[in-house]
Amino acid sequence: MTVSTEQATWFHDAFESLVDNVDKAILGKKDVIRLVVAAMLSEGHVLLEDFPGTGKTVLAKALANTLDGTHSRIQFTPDLLPSDVTGVTVYNQESRTFEFHKGPIFAQIVLADEINRASPKTQSALLEVMEEALVTVDGEPHSVGSPFMVIATQNPVEQAGTYKLPEAQLDRFLVKTSLGYPDRETSVDLLLDAANRARASRVSPIIGPEAVTAMIQLASEVHVERAVMEYIADLLQGTRDDEHAALGVSMRGGLALARIAKTWALSQGRLYVTPDDVRDLATHVLAHRIIIDAEAEFAGTTSQQIVDRVLARVTPPATRAS
Repeated sequence: MTVSTEQATWFHDAFESLVDNVDKAILGKKDVIRLVVAAMLSEGHVLLEDFPGTGKTVLAKALANTLDGTHSRIQFTPDLLPSDVTGVTVYNQESRTFEFHKGPIFAQIVLADEINRASPKTQSALLEVMEEALVTVDGEPHSVGSPFMVIATQNPVEQAGTYKLPEAQLDRFLVKTSLGYPDRETSVDLLLDAANRARASRVSPIIGPEAVTAMIQLASEVHVERAVMEYIADLLQGTRDDEHAALGVSMRGGLALARIAKTWALSQGRLYVTPDDVRDLATHVLAHRIIIDAEAEFAGTTSQQIVDRVLARVTPPATRAS
């Protein structure tokens, strides 16, 4: 199936409507909002790592309110158990049968607030559901449905009482990004609206789950030249060959980059992916998957610097086949 011009126009208009709606709660951060919406329409999950008070939770709640579906919030703490996330099977004395009681992970948009405060045992409860949209309890698989998206937040400054996310967990986030502090003009606008302490509540649902599923399917049909896929493969290999990388990007990261590049292209009304789409998204999709050599990390090398070096070193395809 090929995407028509009319479908591309519809997708672009719907995408911009979603971004504008979320922007009612998060002012001046449309670039980050676009990235998060693109991740949702690519069936991916987002990790928001930023300082306290930058609007991470507000962004997640605003996106959840935009979707006319189910959403939940899980406040991760050290005493949170895996069953508190996934649900538990209990015995019903009246029917004399075991019944599965769904946990908060069974929602279309799930906010995992301060995810790094939960123990590794609890964090591991997310591995299956983030990869396969399934929860297995007592040997029984339970689907969480579609669309399904986890938006996790974490504070990179405060480390007391936190647990570092394992590599397998990080690899399941399609995108890692941050909001940062607002500019001066936006800061003044927010201060003038200081009486409103629930900015996400002004965001109303404008799209249903069925339409989101249709957009996901449409984005998956966007055309990608083999040369662009080869470019992505070369970028992956570049991260593995970098002298400062102890572990480069996995194939899961490459597949994630290919998926979101399709969505990114269609959000701009294009029927095909360009190398610029890949370059624009590479840092957000690849950097958090790289493990830096201990000596290089001690010397101040960051994963973003490694991705930047690889982007500068790998030559993108110059022409598109007719």
